[in-house]
Order: sequence, then C-alpha cells, then structure tokens
Amino acid sequence: MRVRISRFGGPEVLQVVEEPTIPEPGPGEVRIKVLAAGTGFTDTMIRRGRFPDFKGPLPFTPGYEIVGLVEKIGAGVAATLEGQMVADLCVVGGYAQYAIRPSDYLVPVPDGIDPAEAACIPLAYLTAFQMLTRCRDLPSGATILVVGASGTVGTALLDLARHLGVKAIGTCSTANMPVIERFGAAAIDYRAGDFVTALRTLTAGGAGVDIAFDAIGGAHFGRSFACLAPRGLLVGYGSQTMAVGGESLVAAGLGLARLKLWSALSFLFGGRRAVFYSITARRSTRPEEFKADMAALFQLLRAGAIRPVVIERVPLAAATKVHERIDRGGLGGKIVLLPWPGESRTAEGTDDSA
Repeated sequence: MRVRISRFGGPEVLQVVEEPTIPEPGPGEVRIKVLAAGTGFTDTMIRRGRFPDFKGPLPFTPGYEIVGLVEKIGAGVAATLEGQMVADLCVVGGYAQYAIRPSDYLVPVPDGIDPAEAACIPLAYLTAFQMLTRCRDLPSGATILVVGASGTVGTALLDLARHLGVKAIGTCSTANMPVIERFGAAAIDYRAGDFVTALRTLTAGGAGVDIAFDAIGGAHFGRSFACLAPRGLLVGYGSQTMAVGGESLVAAGLGLARLKLWSALSFLFGGRRAVFYSITARRSTRPEEFKADMAALFQLLRAGAIRPVVIERVPLAAATKVHERIDRGGLGGKIVLLPWPGESRTAEGTDDSA
C-alpha cells in the first residue's frame, strides 16, 4: 500500500493504492519497511508542484522523511544494515509501507526511540539544528527570532533553543500563542500592530535579535532583516508565500536576491548579513556532516533532551485529511503516518486541537 499523486494540485490528488508485489532493492539499495512517515508543509509544496527540488515525473509517492526497518539489502550493501531501524530524508517516497532507498544516506536510529518521534528528526529537527549550529556561532546570551514558530521547523527551533539555553521569540497567530509559550519562548502575534517595534521591546536595549529564521520568503525577508541587532544574521530557508500562490516566482526570486545583496553590503547595515539554507543542498555537499548531526539529534532524543511534538499518528488512508489540516496551518507539531494497520493513535499527552 502507498499514497500516489498522478497530477499536481490540492489534497484531493492524494490517492491510496494497493501494489501487487513487494519491491526489490537493486545494487546499493535497501528495502525499508516503513514504520513512520513524517508529514509537513514541504510535502504540500511538492503536492502542488511548487517545490524547487522536485518537479516529477508523475505519478509519484510523496513523503519527505521516513523511519523504518531495513528488511532486505541489495548487492554491495553492508550486511550489518539488515534488520536495523534507520531514518532517511527521501524527499519523495515516504507515504508507503515499503520504500526502496539508496543505502548511502541512511542513519541508524538507536534502540528505545519511538519511530513516530524519530520521524520528526530528518527534516524538521535537522533543519533547525543545522541552522542554529552551522550557520554561525551563537554568541553568549543570544536571542533568536523564529518566524512562523508554530510550524514543524518552528517548534523544532524553539525546542532546540530551549535545550541550548538560547532566548527565543516566536511569531504566530493569536490562537497559537500557547504553542510558542509552551517552549518557554515569548510569542508575538504577527498580525497585531507594529511587528518590528513589538519584537524590539523584547530584546536587550531594543537592539534586536542575533539570528532570525524566516521561511515565509519574498518581501517578508525585509521585515525579518529589520529585526536584527548589529552583526545579526537572517537565515532564510523557504518561500511559503510563493508555495501557496500568494506571491509570484519573480517576487520569491527577488527575496533571494535581497539576501545576497544584504550579505555583500553588510558593511552598510551594521554588519548584518543574510544567508539561505537548503537541507538537500547541504546534504549533497556535506554528507558526513548530515549523518553526524542526525546521529547527535537521535542521542538528544533518546536522552529526553528534546521533545518533538507528535500531535497525532494516523494511517496512510488519512493522508488527504492530513494535508487539508497542514494547508490550514497552525498545527503546533507534526502528524505522523503509520503505514501498518493497528499502529495509529493520537499521541499521549499531546493536544490534538493545536
């Protein structure tokens, strides 16, 4: 069983299909019995045909991140992988009972970790972790701004900031302010009043934040840049406005161009800089760093130092409804697909109304 997309569009294009045979791995590949598949905004971008790193071919199975058991290995794959629980950032292919994946990027998942929580790590938490630790050294007493903080990467940033002892400020709608405050962060309603002024009242001397993380993109980058303290850094990592059709591709491109311009002319802006982060691009250029960072996150998860918010665990058949909920926004955590019958449930201690 898998979810298939035969045309780009709304949640209705997600179809659950039965496969007549179990797929076989080729050389350098493994077959993974998928125990948990993460869902998120990036999956909806791919579904719409608006994700730069994937444009087809059609049909395909969506699903950016998976956790599962290596059930069979192909020629040239280390025998020690067989039977291991692993995680992978597959971009597509995750909404399925079985996935065929190259063995190169697989990261072992330690014993004792809930597969649904582990499925939060490859995309959301790894993105957050690398942006926090790889883009620049965090100064002592740093303050960060998380734009759209109730999303999956947003909550991961807040959780990791709490672990690292970093003060965080998150933007959200009024309804989602409790989600932000749950992590010990200050919450700002991005619709109310002068956003930049409101943020500066929460920083020492009104100076602004040391790092701002913004996935909205386009013209919104300008507001986030205005929130930076001297020598601050803006990290753009998406273009959500363009993805949902609220901004043209040209406007999104101009937003990226502004990031480059601000960095090139940082001496004119009090040393403030801007960069764009892409997890897939960074993995292709620094694969060992990718594996090391994910392994470090799994150790933090195992130790209870980070606490991914899994708001619900549902079967593959619920994929359409899950995408509808993601499109409405403000979930405050991740919905995880459990492909095998009898495993789906709402997580204990979580708030399904988030």
